[in-house]
Amino acid sequence: MISLYSETTAFDLGKGVRRTLLATGGGLMTVEFRFEKGSVGALHSHPHEQVGYVVSGRFTFTLDGKTTVLGVGDSYYVPPNAVHGVEALEDGILLDVFTPQRQDFLAT
Repeated sequence: MISLYSETTAFDLGKGVRRTLLATGGGLMTVEFRFEKGSVGALHSHPHEQVGYVVSGRFTFTLDGKTTVLGVGDSYYVPPNAVHGVEALEDGILLDVFTPQRQDFLAT
């Protein structure tokens, strides 16, 4: 499968956050999240494994009650059902990979 960025559509989640589905297939899904400075990815959990990479910007990233500042090139792993969230310290982009695929994202 090839996913051309020029053919994707960003989904506005509100409050300065946009989600774009990139390549998906089998048990994997790649998702780009764009954050405006000050926007928040609220604390939440889900049954999926998640690996992420900071493409641009700086974020406070909270995982199971521990908060760390992440910048360009940093990455993270979120185990299933772990409580996590972010706040954008500046405009930025996170690239996340989920397994299994997030059916809730495919429905939008």
